[in-house]
Amino acid sequence: MAPVKNGRVLFNEVPTGHPVPGRTTVYDDSQTIDPDTVPLNGGFLVKTLVISIDPYIRGKMSWLYVIGQPISNYGVGVVLRSEDPAFKPGDHVYSGDFLCQEYIVVNSASKFRVLENKEKLPWSVYVGVCGMPGQTAHHAWREFAHAPKGKVAFVSSGAGPVGATVIQLAKQDGLKVIASAGSDEKVEFMKSIGADVAFNYKKEKTVDVLQREGPINIYWDNVGGETFEAALNAAATGARFIECGMISGYNGEAPYLVKNLMLIVVKELQVSGFVITSLHAKHLEDFYRDIPPAVARGEIKYLEERRFGLEHIGEALLDTLTGRIKGKGVIVVAQE
Repeated sequence: MAPVKNGRVLFNEVPTGHPVPGRTTVYDDSQTIDPDTVPLNGGFLVKTLVISIDPYIRGKMSWLYVIGQPISNYGVGVVLRSEDPAFKPGDHVYSGDFLCQEYIVVNSASKFRVLENKEKLPWSVYVGVCGMPGQTAHHAWREFAHAPKGKVAFVSSGAGPVGATVIQLAKQDGLKVIASAGSDEKVEFMKSIGADVAFNYKKEKTVDVLQREGPINIYWDNVGGETFEAALNAAATGARFIECGMISGYNGEAPYLVKNLMLIVVKELQVSGFVITSLHAKHLEDFYRDIPPAVARGEIKYLEERRFGLEHIGEALLDTLTGRIKGKGVIVVAQE
């Protein structure tokens, strides 16, 4: 085969606020690759199919990515050639170390997993509800919620891929669910997946809704800041706070000074922060056994917004950080 284009997304500069498409990251199509002859050196060649767009990419721009090198994130691809006996041509692989380029030669295979996909779900689902966001919801809910039926859970950023999955897990456990998001369209989606009380925090104050609908026994925090403060006010004694993310501070905004932290002591709250990879050993195999079949049966619903082409990664990330993207952001790099 003649050499083909190997487009990629390069990290160009560390942003001071929101990343700027075309400046923070730059699409480059100057490189080529011959898939038939590129040396594998004991590894395997992958054609990238989908790349995940997640808010925490913004954080990696401050400490991980290298100027002039491709950025990376979760993705799914198909193996074209292999010198590694654990991976064979035609295997579909998933990893959090996918370089954002069309073809990659993998020489460090320990972070790559072969996906079975017996349910024949779209591969994009495996970077969303059947990938890291779904794992985040599944693992931490099982680890920390310990949710008695009839209690009240509050989920911030409930229309995103993590929050939406948490809403559905909470409803399966028999909880009343309060959920917030930043648009009326997202409110309707949260209602459609079971939220008992769904509201637009831009139109109605979180503290007012929680005072009316609480007290809350579980808070799933994707936001931090003022929303965290409102949840502290509305928490029942012994409530559990599951700290997943704090998107309100991802882009260099002045930190919101939470004024009621003493309530953690007074109300005897259990506050649990976590990194998803720390929970894999305990929960990952159960996740792959249970969640993809549940998605295929329609028992867990999801919303995703696909954009086609690596050149749209910058815009998709900015839209994710500013709440303009609907559901899970996915870049479709190639069809099989």
